[in-house]
Amino acid sequence: MKRRHMLSGLVLAVGAPRLGRADSVAVSVAPPPLTLLVAGPDGQQTSRWGDACALAMEGSFPGNPAINTMPVGGLDGVTGANRLDALVVPDGKTAAILPGAALIAFLAGDSRVHFDPTRWTPLLAGSNSGVLMLRAPAGKTPDLALLRTMAPVRIGADSPQSADLAALLGLARLGVAAAPVFGLRDTAAKTRAFIAGEVDAVFISGEGVPEDLAALSASGAAPAFSLGALGANGQVTADPLFPDLPDALAFGPGTAPFLDTAYQAAAAAARLDFLLVLPKLTDATSVALWRSAATTASAAPGLSAAADASAIALQPATVLASALAALNLQPNDQASLQTFLAKTYGWQPS
Repeated sequence: MKRRHMLSGLVLAVGAPRLGRADSVAVSVAPPPLTLLVAGPDGQQTSRWGDACALAMEGSFPGNPAINTMPVGGLDGVTGANRLDALVVPDGKTAAILPGAALIAFLAGDSRVHFDPTRWTPLLAGSNSGVLMLRAPAGKTPDLALLRTMAPVRIGADSPQSADLAALLGLARLGVAAAPVFGLRDTAAKTRAFIAGEVDAVFISGEGVPEDLAALSASGAAPAFSLGALGANGQVTADPLFPDLPDALAFGPGTAPFLDTAYQAAAAAARLDFLLVLPKLTDATSVALWRSAATTASAAPGLSAAADASAIALQPATVLASALAALNLQPNDQASLQTFLAKTYGWQPS
């Protein structure tokens, strides 16, 4: 959805007929527009959410300024996130919307990353579900014992630097060996590989999860564990789409503390379809204005309907703050994660 903004011009008010007096002129000047930096290409997923959020927030700021969207960079959001940290002045005039993929790049140690999401000021997020689907005997609920008998689990995945990282670390913390089949870029590719018998597990996340699970369920896949839902206090609760399914932490005990910490960080990133933030050091008055606008936007019928249609839950700043805090790994834990990815999967970030 591409919108054109019309700036208000001068309004001329002409008084009574001139009777030897000067004309009376009233001038009204529209405030300068605000900017929503979009970390992604124009017309793509994050851009569409950016347009929807900008439209839903308009009218919530003093003077009713327009909110112009500015798409920057590629789908993974790294270029846009770098722009946010390096070039955006924290004067309250510019916010940013980014995909959760940018956070995965940060965790995986992508050499292109020159931003720190743990220092951004949270406004609003769209969270999605994530669930590990497993080939299980008919009528049997997947449990840790079944996973261990299947090890190494053939799991279809995009790459370690993707939302699949949460599932890979979820298995690793349980001590379950995995044999990933990488290069399956999307849900359709994963589903085809599962139906063809090329993999025995897939992780499904993002938008439209309920619809994505239909073909897998019909082909004998059963849910093993979910990512759960993150609350404002940092506690993980049941995913509303899977209220009776344990999350990966409740599924079984961990085998190494750093894997638990790394999993929680990756899960926090994988749960985020998009995040709306302000740059670090933005003043408190501007933060309050943007948060109020974000709260108004989350209740707007258009944005709410779009979220519901995509199985996305709109989350307030407090929940997003918990997610960003989970990414704040100690340096030794982040180094251990990157060493683990290199040794286990031969992963070298770009």
